[in-house]
Amino acid sequence: MASSSRDQALSLFAAANNHGDVNVKLSSLTQAKDLLLSLDPSLSADLFPFFLELQSSPESLVRKLLIQLIEEIGFKAVDHSPALVSILLTFLRDADPIIVKQSIVSGTNIFCNVFVEMIVQFQQYGKVERWLEGVWMWMLKFKDAVFGIALEPGSAGIKLLGLKFLEIFVLLFTPDNNSPEKSTGEGSRQAANISWLVGGHPLLDPVALKSEANRTIGILLNLLQPGASLPGCLTITVINWIT
Repeated sequence: MASSSRDQALSLFAAANNHGDVNVKLSSLTQAKDLLLSLDPSLSADLFPFFLELQSSPESLVRKLLIQLIEEIGFKAVDHSPALVSILLTFLRDADPIIVKQSIVSGTNIFCNVFVEMIVQFQQYGKVERWLEGVWMWMLKFKDAVFGIALEPGSAGIKLLGLKFLEIFVLLFTPDNNSPEKSTGEGSRQAANISWLVGGHPLLDPVALKSEANRTIGILLNLLQPGASLPGCLTITVINWIT
């Protein structure tokens, strides 16, 4: 059964890479993802490199779907999580604005999920697994890249998503002492921030994270200074976020 599933996955990856019909490519990629998630991790580990090959697909729709699938797969591909999220950095430099936008949206969601997962692990076990630390280091690189996108000249639509990431970054790393519960349940993950942290971890230092949040607020305020090149619609957006 395992051999049959592996052969089926390889066939689907081949179709996603090489078929002439983009609809077949999209369908094959989705089926391959579902098959990977249904297999035991020990059986699917050697299939993820085929998944990663699709980042060079010439079709924007395939690359966009790949980004969405990376977000969906998340931590279910533990051994390959750093490689999966590293693709987001590549796609932030894509020539197609749609791909850049999807990279920021999916990367923002992954950033939040990784942060929460680190807190959960540290609270429950007193440590953070090494693979997750590796993913977090990639997400910090993602953060730096998106900061650059938000602050440099470019498409207003892309900059808007970059600025939204800055807002979320500030909310994550600003203490919320009025938070009713520091629960780690699934329903409360959207409200996570450093107020959940108890104790210390080299990558989860509340003082350093709060300092980063304050620095980011300063960056947003500088965007409102006279002479700043921020378009009017984005200026209004920034004002709404910080007031």
